[in-house]
Amino acid sequence: MYLHAHAKLGLAGRLALVAAVEGGLSLRAAAAAFNVSPATAPRWWQRWRSGGRRPQALVDRSSRPQRSPRLLAAELQERICACRRKTGWGPRLVAGATGFAHSTGWKLLKRAGLSRRPSSVTEPANRYEWPCPGDLLHMDVSRDARFLRPGHRVSGERSQRSRRWMRPETRVGYDYLHAVVDDHARLAYVELHENETAARVTAFVERALAVVAGQGIVARRLMTDNAFA
Repeated sequence: MYLHAHAKLGLAGRLALVAAVEGGLSLRAAAAAFNVSPATAPRWWQRWRSGGRRPQALVDRSSRPQRSPRLLAAELQERICACRRKTGWGPRLVAGATGFAHSTGWKLLKRAGLSRRPSSVTEPANRYEWPCPGDLLHMDVSRDARFLRPGHRVSGERSQRSRRWMRPETRVGYDYLHAVVDDHARLAYVELHENETAARVTAFVERALAVVAGQGIVARRLMTDNAFA
């Protein structure tokens, strides 16, 4: 049921109001009893009588006027919509090209459902998975900043003093998370180190391959990014 946003009475309240009037209560007394203005009770009573005493008569009506003498002709409306579809321009450019005020163009485009561009179609993710364990291993290193004390999201402290952790003298370095994941089996091996030097990464790869081999997997390919290590 359509109901006005600021309506004080719903359908049940309106039915109770007209029932009270039919029971002998005056319109002014019914308005006071249902906490509405003296003009509201007569309106619902008249609608109830003219609508055949059916609940549908008490439903809110649209506020749209029955006649709109200043409404643009259908061919003019189509010209504005066609310009929007062809160019993709906004209301101001469309109004300038068609010779109408931009407010007129904006209202018309909104009514026609053309005020916003259609959302682009998202292509499905290009997922792949190698057929056997060991066919491809993914390797990467994630750098995470260390901290001596938790930030404001944990402590709830947002004072100027709590922001000293951002100063250079309070920084305590980074931790490097080295990880290898099998593309098919999703077997993961992770180590936490204080740097990502070539020697450190090479030793990590040797240990990771040993762990993978210990699971009965023969590693055939290793893919990583083009990092300096």
